[in-house]
Amino acid sequence: MEETSQQDLVFLELRQKLQSGLLFLRSDVVRDDADVKIESKQDSLLSVQTPDRTYQVKLPPGVSLRETSCQRSPGDTQHGSHFRLRLKVEQPTEAPCSVIGQLRVNVRFSFLCQSCGSMVLQDRTFGRVLPLPNGNWNALVDDWCCHPDPFANRKLLPRDRDCLLGDTFLLLAQDSSCEQTLVREESSLQKTSAEKRSSKRVLVSCRSCSAALGEEVTAEVLKLYITEILIKPREDGECDIAQLSLVSEPNSERQRFLERTLAARLVELSSAQSIFRFSIQTPDDKAVILLWLLNTDALVASFPDAAARGDSFISADEVHPGEHQSCRAAQAVKVLYILCSDSKLQDVVDVWEKDISVHPLPLPQSSCEELQKLLMSSTSRLPTFQRCMNSYQVAYMRM
Repeated sequence: MEETSQQDLVFLELRQKLQSGLLFLRSDVVRDDADVKIESKQDSLLSVQTPDRTYQVKLPPGVSLRETSCQRSPGDTQHGSHFRLRLKVEQPTEAPCSVIGQLRVNVRFSFLCQSCGSMVLQDRTFGRVLPLPNGNWNALVDDWCCHPDPFANRKLLPRDRDCLLGDTFLLLAQDSSCEQTLVREESSLQKTSAEKRSSKRVLVSCRSCSAALGEEVTAEVLKLYITEILIKPREDGECDIAQLSLVSEPNSERQRFLERTLAARLVELSSAQSIFRFSIQTPDDKAVILLWLLNTDALVASFPDAAARGDSFISADEVHPGEHQSCRAAQAVKVLYILCSDSKLQDVVDVWEKDISVHPLPLPQSSCEELQKLLMSSTSRLPTFQRCMNSYQVAYMRM
């Protein structure tokens, strides 16, 4: 029973583009597949009836179960029951924009600390919002130029009223208000390139709560990571990105924000640049996680062990103790990942590090550690047969 202690009682994965899905019921939820009744009810409601209780999943508008399409999957039933589903999808659900996807010119934005909500930068309006070059652009310079690298030792920095967009950070010009909202602290930076060198960098933190937000590139330029800040447009009716951190469970507020922010960014990068393999790195270029993006069209729902005990219900919008449990299906991306700290997989890590098609994604050290815990937690809740794929672990990141 130790193997299933964290595993969800019920797990549902739906693929919108394939119009198919998989439903898993743990062995202690139902003993006989014949006792399970799966049907689609009004308003895109998927109902799973077992002898003890009914589990209901609210699907997005336009997504429903095709009647009489449920099939029991053959195979090992020791750990639970598997059902294949066929869907009717009128219109696939669009992925939400990340922080970077929301920024644009001539709109007034305020930047807040994600940890405490304190104002960091207020009423910024940008005349230019421009993407920075791809993270591997240096490796391609020799193919562009017939003479020595003209960009060597030169940084791309924003001018006043510029916002430069990295893959996981923003470069902004500092102003006098930064003195009241930010604290600077010098730290050593150890590069892990072939030519080892140590340099100094200046970290910037929120003055109110001391949470690290990014670093000072120069005396005039800030680098702020999208995993550490909230951005609020001033226009009425605009999407308030700060809402991404508002969830019912205070203890999971930071985790949900990080999960949604990074999942949305992975989708944007894969769509715009056809990038699917990522190296999650610390600011000193040390790889922490190798991430392979598989699916971006998933809808997932789960009922953890706590639901059966009447305790906190992790993934539910509504909880009805006893015979009925309900939750809402969430958009998610499916990823494969490897932790670089796993010495048994060093050969795989070495291959990835030499492959220039692997896209580096820098994050603060603390965010790398949080993401690692998030992925491992997601894996532990999956059905046993879905947790691994060859050398890789499997996880879902909700948007």
